[in-house]
Amino acid sequence: MIKPGPVFTRPRTPAAKCLHLIRHNPIITRSELVAATGLSQPTITRATAALIKAGLIRQRNEFTQSRGRGRPTVPLEAADNDWVLAGIAVGTSVTFIGIYDVLGRTIKNGEFATPVAKLSEDDFIEHILAGVNRLMTGLERPLVSVGITTSGTVDSQGLVTASNLGWEGVDIAARLDYQFGVPVVVSSAIPAILGSETQAAEFGSEEKVLTLFAADSIGAAYSAGDEVSQVIPLPSTDSAVFGSGASEDLLTTAAVLRELAGHGLSASSLPEAVTLAEHSPAARNILDERVRQLGAITSRLISSHRPGAAVISGGAFLDDPAAPQLFAAAVRESVGRSVKLRMIPSHEEVVRAIARAVALDPLLRTPLELATSHV
Repeated sequence: MIKPGPVFTRPRTPAAKCLHLIRHNPIITRSELVAATGLSQPTITRATAALIKAGLIRQRNEFTQSRGRGRPTVPLEAADNDWVLAGIAVGTSVTFIGIYDVLGRTIKNGEFATPVAKLSEDDFIEHILAGVNRLMTGLERPLVSVGITTSGTVDSQGLVTASNLGWEGVDIAARLDYQFGVPVVVSSAIPAILGSETQAAEFGSEEKVLTLFAADSIGAAYSAGDEVSQVIPLPSTDSAVFGSGASEDLLTTAAVLRELAGHGLSASSLPEAVTLAEHSPAARNILDERVRQLGAITSRLISSHRPGAAVISGGAFLDDPAAPQLFAAAVRESVGRSVKLRMIPSHEEVVRAIARAVALDPLLRTPLELATSHV
């Protein structure tokens, strides 16, 4: 049974700490694990023995080192086994599904049309089942967990609320757990962006990172201590163009398209709006005001949470070539250059990163519990 708790935490248990270090440091010894974690030798011995039994790490006897008297030192490395983990990234119209092994390598993946807002919950679940089953066909390997990310927010009970999906308090985890019969992790896509970075970070890294995603939905998250937390609600918007109120409603791509329509400008997507802006100062002003407001939100979050880096992603920045520079200028003007700014360069990279992160989360966070659940 997977213990409840926040997803994408840095390693907390002895086994999780050992697994993280072994994955990032091929051919590492138990003594080095003791030094890196500060845990006792018996604790490390028990944790590594359990990980070996679960098939998640293995001893490399051929690299055994003899150091005078005492037992020879046998190095450890991450091991492959026959488990597979599924990661599902739900989009407004397309869902990406990836199947991964325990080393994080992609075995299979695919995109599946899922116009979620137009589907009933049952129909959506059928689409997901069909997609996962299609990718699992011919693998003959056990599926041991499923992770799913969505837009919007996920509360402490795992209930999803996402206006662009037409979901209000949807218990998607329970539905998938019933269908697949394996542990299910559900997370907003925003924390999953940071989760992918946490999983790749060196053990003990405590750099605070803030992320802002802006497209069909708007959201932000930050790392604090050993957890990733979503910002709910975002700082409000106060704009002469978009009005005053919840940024989650006023700064979405749909809100931009509505504002354009109010000026007699027709566009069905942000790329079309950008094309309009090449010849329409009114359209350009609407797009620029959105980016300035996103910069103002980010500046306020930086002032509140003091991150060392801020990562931005989403169509608001990717589909408008003028947006990244304008956004950076707005943030720099407010908070200076003390914070590193970085943009994830493609939508595909974001989707693949969050699907992989949510798939690996139960393995990296609670490896022994996942092993027990599988048995």
